[in-house]
Amino acid sequence: MKERILVVEDEPGLLLALEDRLKDEGFAVFTEANGARAEEKARRGEFDLIVLDLMLPGRDGFQICQNLRESSIQTPILMLTAKGSNLDMIMGLRLGADDYLAKPFDMQVLIARMRALLRRSAVPGQLKTPKGTQYAFDEYVLDTASQELLKTGKPVTLNAQEYRLLEFFVQHPNRVYTRDELLDAVWGYEANTTSRTVDVHVAWLRRKIGEKKRPARIVTVRGYGYKFVTKER
Repeated sequence: MKERILVVEDEPGLLLALEDRLKDEGFAVFTEANGARAEEKARRGEFDLIVLDLMLPGRDGFQICQNLRESSIQTPILMLTAKGSNLDMIMGLRLGADDYLAKPFDMQVLIARMRALLRRSAVPGQLKTPKGTQYAFDEYVLDTASQELLKTGKPVTLNAQEYRLLEFFVQHPNRVYTRDELLDAVWGYEANTTSRTVDVHVAWLRRKIGEKKRPARIVTVRGYGYKFVTKER
C-alpha cells in the first residue's frame, strides 16, 4: 500500500513540482493550498506524513501544527520554513513538528527527510520493550516501558523527539557524539550539513532536567558534539 502524504503549500508552482516528484517516488499524494482546509484534511485523512508550509492563507502552519498536536494527532509533520529563519524553525519544533527544511531546498534532501520520518513512525512501539528498563540519574528516572521521564515520581513533559534523544543519551553514556551522528541515530537521517535541530532539542532537555545554566549531564564537547555524563564511573 502506498504511503499517504498530505502536501500543504500555497505556491502553485512548488505545489505542482512536489506533487509530481512525490508521485514519481511512489507516494499517494494529496495537496492543499488553504490552511484551514488542510487542517480538516489532516484530521480525517489518516495520512502517513504531512509536509507543511508556514505561510498559508486561511490558517498558518504554526496554528495547524499546534491544533493537531493538541488534538492528539501525532502524524509526522515536516515543516517548510523560510531560508535562514531560526526563529521559525524553533517555533515549529516547539509546537510539535518532527523536522523542518528551509526553502529553497533540494528535492532529494526533502525525500530523504520524509523517508526517515516514515521509517521511524512505521515501526510500532519502536521505543518500547516488553520489559522496560529504568535509567536513574540525580532526581530523575527514565522509564522505557511507559516512555516517561519522572522527577521524584512525578512526570516531566517531553515531546517525542526529546524523549528519543534522552533515551539515546542514557543508553550510550560517556561517549561523545557529533550532531550528525545524533541526527542519524535519533532522527533517522544523515545530514549533509550540521543541523540546529540537535542544538535546539539539547537546550530544551537541559532545561527540563535542571541544567539551564551549568550543564553537568548533557555536556557540550567543543568542536565535536555532545555526551551524556554519568557520575558513576
